[in-house]
Amino acid sequence: MNVAEIKTNDIANGEGVRTSLFVSGCRHCCPDCFNYMAWDFKYGKPFTDETEKEILESMAPPWIAGLSILGGEPFEPENQETLLKLVCDFKKQYPNKTIWCYSGFTIEEITGEVASRAKTDISLQLLKEIDVLVDGRFEKELKNIMLKFRGSENQRVIDVQKTLQEKQIILYLE
Repeated sequence: MNVAEIKTNDIANGEGVRTSLFVSGCRHCCPDCFNYMAWDFKYGKPFTDETEKEILESMAPPWIAGLSILGGEPFEPENQETLLKLVCDFKKQYPNKTIWCYSGFTIEEITGEVASRAKTDISLQLLKEIDVLVDGRFEKELKNIMLKFRGSENQRVIDVQKTLQEKQIILYLE
């Protein structure tokens, strides 16, 4: 997996001050995507043990609320294994901080309820580590700059843990 960018002290991609990891690689290619450079799986630099250490160390200050994972596309099959290790290590070290993930796949595609390439042997394990999922492709016809933490009206901000527990979509934000 490659890393397009790491932003520390980010306030745009989830609640509170966060570290945001932008992964490389996305096959959605949504028109007017804000991060089209990260569509290329080779964009940026390789994710290494040092990269993980840098991300985890950036979480140490008490004002950091958590980790946000964006793309590119975190749920592209090529990215899932590396991200699973990262989020598991993150949860062990920072059990009281949250993980937000932004995906062009819907939660139904990630779980396999709707067929997609996002459903892999580990996609559900990865999803189980995430607190909030902003799901759905960016649709420029539905773009709305007034929305909180999402770019188009089709996207949902989902409380993943409650959704998995109750077996129905529970929104984190309306």
